[in-house]
Parts: sequence; C-alpha cells; structure tokens
Amino acid sequence: MKLNRRQTLALMGAAAASGLAAPAIAANRKIKVGALRFTSHSGSFVAFERGYFAEAGLDVEFEFFQAAQPMAVAIASGDVDFAVTAISGGLISLAQKGAIKVIGGALSEEDGIDGQKFLASDAAFQAGVKTPKGLAGKKFAITQAGSSFHYMGAKMAAAEGIEMHFTPLQKVGAIIGAMKSGQVDGWSIVPHIAKPLAGSGAVHIIGNVSDYIPDYQVTTVFTSSKNAADERGLTESFLQGYSKGVDDYAAAMIDKTADQDAMVGLIHKYVYNDRPLEKAAPSIINGTMRLNKNAALNMASVQDQLSWFQSEGLVDADIKIEQLVDSSYVETIGG
Repeated sequence: MKLNRRQTLALMGAAAASGLAAPAIAANRKIKVGALRFTSHSGSFVAFERGYFAEAGLDVEFEFFQAAQPMAVAIASGDVDFAVTAISGGLISLAQKGAIKVIGGALSEEDGIDGQKFLASDAAFQAGVKTPKGLAGKKFAITQAGSSFHYMGAKMAAAEGIEMHFTPLQKVGAIIGAMKSGQVDGWSIVPHIAKPLAGSGAVHIIGNVSDYIPDYQVTTVFTSSKNAADERGLTESFLQGYSKGVDDYAAAMIDKTADQDAMVGLIHKYVYNDRPLEKAAPSIINGTMRLNKNAALNMASVQDQLSWFQSEGLVDADIKIEQLVDSSYVETIGG
C-alpha cells in the first residue's frame, strides 16, 4: 500500500498522532534512509561511511528529520525507504492502516550503560525540583502527543503517582530553548544532549529513564509494509549493512576494542557538525548507548509501548502487535 503525503497525514490525524544473510539484489539500488542527527543513529552513518551499504548493493541518500512522527509520514508516503526512530502514536496508526512495519530494534536502555535522563530546567531546579517526582504539577516538554517523550514522561509520572502538564513543542531544538528559558520545567532526552546541557548549567539531571522503564526499546528500524512484504532482498540488504555499522560502533564506543577517536570523527560528520571536533567529541562520547546487535528487537518493550498508547486513547484499542511488527527479519526478545 503506497500513500501520498496528503493521505498519510490524514491517517495520522486519528493518532493525535546471528548475522543477517547476504541477499542478492541489483547492485547500486538507490534508497533514502531517514535519520536524526543523534549519536543513536550512528549505525546508519557508519554503514554509509565505511561502505557497508554499498557492499550490500545499496546507494544510500540520507534525509534528516527533527522528530519521529514526520519520519513515519515519509516512510508511509514512499519519500523514505528505511528509517530508525522511536515508536510514536502516528507510527502505530500508520501500521494499523497497512502502511509501515517495524522490522528491527535499534537504541536500547541497558544496565551498565548510561542512558536517557530526566531533566529539570534551572528555574525549576532552583525552585526545588530535584527529582522526577518533583515535577508534579509542572510542565513537561514533548515534541508531540504520542511521542516517545510523552511515553517516557507518562511512565515516570505513573510510577511516582504524580500528574504533569505535557507541553508539545514539535522539535527538539524548540524544547531545548524552552528549557533554557524556563518556559517548561522538565524533559527526558538521550545523554549526548542531556549531559552537555547539564554541564553548561542550563538544566539539571534529576533521574534516569531506565529507573522507570528498564530494557526500554527506545528506537526501532522500520520500513513500508510494501518493502517488508514484497522487497525482502532489499530489506535484508539494508539490515545487513546497518548491522555491520552497529558492530563497528559497539566495538569502538562500548567494548573499546576499536579506535574510538576514528569513530567519533566519523560520527561528527553528522552529529554536532556545526562545532569543532574537539568541542563535539565529549558530547558524542556522552551519547554512547546500546544499539542492538543484528537489529534484535525487544518485543516485550514494544508491546508495553503499544499498550500505553492504547490506554491513553492515542491509538485504537484493537491494534495487534502483529500489525505493527514484522518479526520475520531479526531475532526477537521477550513478548
């Protein structure tokens, strides 16, 4: 099912919105890959820069986004072929309509690896917000209703027995500005953004997302339902190249068995490339989190996310996980 952009946006309205075998496909198949300029998207960047996509017969062009839900729109409309992003209400609703499928896992919270943080603005911190529970009654920033930020904030609030005012600001950059100016009080974000902001004194780290959502499958690999069903060779090729990129990333940034400086230099082409390498490097290193080997997918975490979206009325109550996930491509965990 291929939708144009207008049809796709209409569908989203209801949302509020191992090794992999080397497949045989035509050489130099042109594809577009959606990404955010986050360290957590390094698997794709490494695969491109080190020729792993090319080895898999793919001629990759990146298209960059500033939030998860627009990326889901682009996949469903055919403007982008593959992407890595968080599960959102819009993505789930598009999957229900037969437009997209999750085919693998990417970023994960893992014990022993510093992960996403809950933050308080400096104004809120000075007013006494020292822990996530202190955000009771405060403004918590999200990109859109039904975003991963919404999910993380809501899970924390439920665990702490508090209520917060969720404030949609559309883009990460807008949230950072609102946190610095004290227009919002709290947020949750990956460490490569959280730590330098905290280091500057603009915000304060007040908790860890993993304390509230252990083993959280933060982002997933997804594509159109058509690619998943009818373009198996192409889809396997993408996962093959991507997974090699993830292996190199883990070796350098987590296992420390490969050259970290070289890896940081590679990532810098895409992340914090508006600042000198020596200033960008600490933030890139701070962003190191687990990217799932061979794109393995934590189905238990995906089910928990789906159930939360349903409980909030952000997606239809009768959506099944099989409509969201094609589990035939990678190893699945739990669920």
